[in-house]
Amino acid sequence: MTSLFPHDLQPSDVYRLLISIVVPRPIAWVSSLGADGSLNLAPFSFFNAVAGNPPTVMFSIGQRQGVPKDTLRNVRETGEFVLNMVDEALAEKMNLTSGEYAYEVNEFERAGLTPLASMLVKPPRVAEAAVTMECRATQIVPVQDTTYTMVLGQVQVFHVREGLLRPDGSVDATLLKPVARLSGDEYATLGTMFEMKRPNL
Repeated sequence: MTSLFPHDLQPSDVYRLLISIVVPRPIAWVSSLGADGSLNLAPFSFFNAVAGNPPTVMFSIGQRQGVPKDTLRNVRETGEFVLNMVDEALAEKMNLTSGEYAYEVNEFERAGLTPLASMLVKPPRVAEAAVTMECRATQIVPVQDTTYTMVLGQVQVFHVREGLLRPDGSVDATLLKPVARLSGDEYATLGTMFEMKRPNL
């Protein structure tokens, strides 16, 4: 067993190690709108669901050369965002939106994606995405001793493509074909799936 202490490593090495251990990570493909109407679409791999009732999600945003990223600026200004789930068919377009573009660049246009009006929030959805979640931010939390900011939001409405829902109301992951983040330039798709029942005590 090799024991590695973060304080003995360069920050870039700690980051590389962490994101290679915490895998696979779902991708939050966040569309947001600034107060001036500027549209932004960007992926984040520090993302997960954190509560069920009300449904609450989180994603964490780093900085770009010491400046808050456009997504954080927009969420702070409007308090709203949309989470668009990335599937295999959209992986390359998602990657196109990950570039460090200037604030005025519209990533929807850059990636050839269609903005679709949301029902309850102002930022649009990605029309091509099989699952989207309209969200309102509930907490914006600076992560202590880092340059990251965690955004928590409550899901206002789920949009699920026809044919993905099972009879029990859950999404069939084998039909969704989600893409997950690994480390470096690596991504993953679903591999072998299995079930285990919880202990009945």
